Amino acid sequence: MSDLRITEAFLYMDYLCFRALCCKGPPPARPEYDLVCIGLTGSGKTSLLSELCSESPENVVSTTGADNIRKYWSRYYQGSQGVIFVLDSASSEDDLETARNELHSALQHPQLCTLPFLILANHQDKPAARSVQEIKKYFELEPLARGKRWILQPCSLDDVDTLKDSFSQLINLLEEKDHEAVRM
Repeated sequence: MSDLRITEAFLYMDYLCFRALCCKGPPPARPEYDLVCIGLTGSGKTSLLSELCSESPENVVSTTGADNIRKYWSRYYQGSQGVIFVLDSASSEDDLETARNELHSALQHPQLCTLPFLILANHQDKPAARSVQEIKKYFELEPLARGKRWILQPCSLDDVDTLKDSFSQLINLLEEKDHEAVRM
């Protein structure tokens, strides 16, 4: 365990002790959200999620036959509260076009169209990576996602802090939706 993680663990333990002594109870439970994570083969879905969970990305094996299971993605949509769409920003033009079509389908799907989207432009560490502005323009996100809640963020396995920040932004969108539901 790294020194930073040990420090974070001790700070959290101190926080728990402080809450128990001063606030008469454990900290409030963190809300849990059901998210669906989709993207083309090789976009880095499993690697990014493994990195977030502090698992070694070297042990990640790409999903076999992933192109064949894309037609079944919608089976996982029911009950989702948010969507993570991972795209390979350094992919070929053909793959980028396929990713664009899949994202457009997801943004318009009846079970997903009202949910917040976190769109991760992965592989930003590769020389051929397209910028967030290029992706936003190519994917036509401004007109397509107008009125929807979405975040487009660059990411790579080399920058875990940006990845964590992206998920924090998604959680903020999810919490905003929770507060809206309470007000209604």
